[in-house]
Amino acid sequence: MSAEPRINDRIRVPEVRLVGPSGEQVGIVPLAKALELAQEYDLDLVEVAANARPPVCKLMDYGKFKYESAMKAREARKNQAHTVIKEMKLRPKIDPHDYDTKKGHVVRFLKQGDKVKITIMFRGREQSRPELGYRLLQRLATDVEDLGFVESNPKQDGRNMIMVLGPHKKKTEAMAEARQAQEARKADAKANPGKSQNAAESEDAVESEDVVETEASAEASAEA
Repeated sequence: MSAEPRINDRIRVPEVRLVGPSGEQVGIVPLAKALELAQEYDLDLVEVAANARPPVCKLMDYGKFKYESAMKAREARKNQAHTVIKEMKLRPKIDPHDYDTKKGHVVRFLKQGDKVKITIMFRGREQSRPELGYRLLQRLATDVEDLGFVESNPKQDGRNMIMVLGPHKKKTEAMAEARQAQEARKADAKANPGKSQNAAESEDAVESEDVVETEASAEASAEA
């Protein structure tokens, strides 16, 4: 069956409970009278409660109603929060510069409201020193504790050691803040048209190859 409501001549009942264009209750009227009023107002007669006795119909601009409904649904999908799990890979003997770079990625992900899977990769003799990976994961968790928490404690998985960090901030909150920041940047750019856009462009730079995204359900994001 079609989800579309019946309108105008497709309505096949002797009488309807009519609602006016401003939401006012007109009362029970013959279908012919309701159609006549629809023509008089240059509107459509739309059946909004088919199972009522008699069916409830409303006078409205059906084309405008469909457009506004579609826009609301589109905005709802746009604002829907999806949990994203990022993965950051490190070596147990990572040098300070690389550590700071990768920590910066983790900070950015947590600020966005995303979870981060940290993977320490052991090679060769490093596998006999799991404490190196454990200490590195503890250090990272401490460095970003203002933004995230240890959701899954470090555990060995073959040649790797894995820990999952969860954000303190919910995804929906992070999205709202990101939109506000974007609007502020646009306002600033409009007020200062000659200002360099390097900062804004750097935010959209491509992430390093060792970053992996996977989408989870929107319900999972509510728990994050």
